[in-house]
Amino acid sequence: MVEGLPAIVCASSSSVYGLNTKILFSEKDRTNQPASLYVTTKKAGEEIAHTYNHIYGLSLTGFQFFTVYGPLGRPVIPVFEAANHRTITRDFTYIEDIVKGCLGALDTAEKNTRSGRKKRGPAQLRVFNLGNTPPVPVSDLVGILEGLLKVKARRMMMKLPRNGDVSFTHANISLVRRSLMI
Repeated sequence: MVEGLPAIVCASSSSVYGLNTKILFSEKDRTNQPASLYVTTKKAGEEIAHTYNHIYGLSLTGFQFFTVYGPLGRPVIPVFEAANHRTITRDFTYIEDIVKGCLGALDTAEKNTRSGRKKRGPAQLRVFNLGNTPPVPVSDLVGILEGLLKVKARRMMMKLPRNGDVSFTHANISLVRRSLMI
């Protein structure tokens, strides 16, 4: 069933860190406190991928992407106000860096370990953060865009909804840099 299949790269989200209060999210941090149903679906996808890796010997690399932007990206990024009148702060990642990470994962992937009905041993399973560091307040990003585009943004400060969004993300990318040389 798995023989001849290429290695697999899976996309997840930095949102899996959920209610983690530690600054600088690391792949070793617990991700069992989701802050929303969206996060729960991302975490479930990661668990399903892990199970396929274990049962079928699929070589798998999972990425937790941190706020991806670039051409054809999100046309609107809401600017929310968090507790204490702070703006939301994100670790923004340019789409080109995401592509480099995915290609790097495929270039360094090991072969699957299943042949026919027999699994020959554990298959490679890797999880990496893909972020940019350092994080940028969304309001600062809006200011940068205003300057570059020479257009004044229509700003509407809103309270952070209680739908499970978090006010701060920051990726520890040392593991992906060491492992994939990017």
